[in-house]
Order: sequence, then structure tokens, then C-alpha cells
Amino acid sequence: MLTTFFSMFQIFRDIATNEEGNIEKELETELMSKNAQVLQKVDDKIDELSDRLKSIEASISKLSKSNDDSKIDESAPTTYLISPESKKKSKLQHVFRNVSNFMMGVHYFSEWEDFFNVQWRMSVIHHNDHLGVFVFCQPIAPTDQWSIRMKLEFKVIGPTENVVSRTWERCYQSKDGWGFSKFLEWEDMEEWHLVNGNLIVEVHGEILETTGLGREKMRRFDESQKDVSDVILVVRDSKFYVSKMFLASQSSVLKVLLLGSFSESKQSEVTLNGVDPDDFQYFLEVLYGEPAIDDTTVEGVALLADMYDAPTVIRKCEEFLLGKSEKDLEKKLEIATRCNLKKLKEMCESELSFIRLMDD
Repeated sequence: MLTTFFSMFQIFRDIATNEEGNIEKELETELMSKNAQVLQKVDDKIDELSDRLKSIEASISKLSKSNDDSKIDESAPTTYLISPESKKKSKLQHVFRNVSNFMMGVHYFSEWEDFFNVQWRMSVIHHNDHLGVFVFCQPIAPTDQWSIRMKLEFKVIGPTENVVSRTWERCYQSKDGWGFSKFLEWEDMEEWHLVNGNLIVEVHGEILETTGLGREKMRRFDESQKDVSDVILVVRDSKFYVSKMFLASQSSVLKVLLLGSFSESKQSEVTLNGVDPDDFQYFLEVLYGEPAIDDTTVEGVALLADMYDAPTVIRKCEEFLLGKSEKDLEKKLEIATRCNLKKLKEMCESELSFIRLMDD
């Protein structure tokens, strides 16, 4: 009897041991599975970061005229292309009401809008049985002689995406308007483009070049600075004598460009295409500690600060727009959105929401 009891005890103990072993194996298998999942997520994240780095490196390498194995002429200038997002673009949109009642030969205008130190507005006119569309400009701080070369796309937008579009490139040298006097036949406009008697007109603009819009310079970056500079940045017909190390300490993009392993870092001159010389002058002045930000310069400077990833200049632009700027909230929000000024964007959105709430 006792033998039978011990035999049964041995059987139960073996069963318990086996169950415990199975539980341990299950726990070990589950733990290994979770570790594998975590490791897979880490690997995926590493792959994602690796892909992003490769993409960045590929983009930067496109800026170089030659690869690392090429022979470099250190005396030859090189070119750095500006990204499309940093171009000076603007958009005017206006709803002209009761267009069928417009008098022949009379311009009907939209409100003035401020883009990059220049005010813009458009007009439509009933001209010789045609719809004419024009754009006028008015610099905020012009000199005696000024010019603005623009690329413009005019659009008349009807219902069901019925759009008529025409492009125009023009150099403005006065406050006169330029555009199309016969953009669209009047009857076609009335039949296909009016919505409840109203007409939607858009003009997409890109400032290609300006002269005579800058104010007096606070700091010189010309040949007088040659003895304290080690690189020349060429912006259109202007040369800026600057220090590589100083610019690299202020801008991650310029650091890669001027101190990286690409051909630009070996050149004595680097050309920056698509950059406005006046804006670049003010950008450098702010980098060097000058109070160069005001309502006529802040938009162009903020654009370059965002493009070159220059946190000091970004902060100063944002502080000015939050405190001293007299631009309206809509314009501030536009600059904040385009130049990634988060605090300014939050402030503008909050105040605009409050205003809308009060209006309701």
C-alpha cells in the first residue's frame, strides 16, 4: 500500500514537473517572441533613419559639381541651387461681385496685399467685349530707381473646375499694371465662369529679381572684409566676403555646404542661385548681430533663415513678428506657416479663432 502511494506521488510529481517545465518553456517562448518584436521595431527604425540619411546625402551630393574622386580646382567657383520651397512666391485671390454690371473701360480692384516688401493688387476690366486682368505693384520702401521682375500666372476659375489660365513674365519699373487686356471673351466669361454673378480670379506670382528695394546697409561684406574672410558667397551680381567657420556655427545647411566632404568646401567662391542679394545682406547682418529686422525685411530674412536652418535668425524673426511687427494677423500666419515659426503660428491661429468666435 505504501509502495503504491509513493508510486502515485512520483507520478504526480513528474506531472507537476513536466507542467512546470512546459510553463517555463511557454514563458521563455513568449519572452523570446516579444524580444524579437522589439528588435524588429528597432531594426525597422534604424532602416528608416538610414533611408532618410541616404536620401539627405543623395540630395546634398547633387549640389556638388564633382564627386570625391574628381580633381578639384580650388580657384573655380561652384554653384549651390536653392530649393523650390524657398522661392519668393505669392498668391492673390479675389471674388469680384456683380461682374455683369461692370461699366465698360473701368478697372475694378482687389485690396492691396503685402508680399516681400512689395504691395500687390489685381484688377479686372470690361474691355472691347473682353475680360481684362491686370496686376499692379507698389514697393513699400523704393529708391528712385527700382525694378521687380515677376513671373505671373493668371487664372479665372469657374464652377466644376472650369479654369482659364495664362502666364506672363514682366519687369515692373513703375506702379503701372500689366496683364492681359483680352484675357477672355466677355460672353464666354458670363456663360462659363460666373457663379451667382460673381467671378473668382487668382494670380500666382514668383519674384525672380528685384533692384532698388533695399535700405541702407548696416554692415559691409565687400572686398574691405577680404583679410578676415576665407570664402566668397556670390549672390547674383553681389559678392559677400565671409568666414566659413562662423557661418557653419550658425547654420547646419551652410556647415554642410562649406565644411562638408563635397567640392563646395574646397572652393574659394560659392554661388547661391535663386537668392535675392538684399535679403541675403539682411540675413548676414542678423547673423552678425545687427538689428536688421523690420517689417520691410522680416519676410525675406525668415525665408532664408528657414532654408539655411539658422536658429538664431529664426528666433529673432519670430520675436519681432510676435512683438513689434505691425503686419496683420493673416500676413503673420502666412509667414509663420511658410517659415515654420511654431509659436507665431499658434498665436495667430488662437487670436484669429477668438476673432471669428466674437464675430459669430
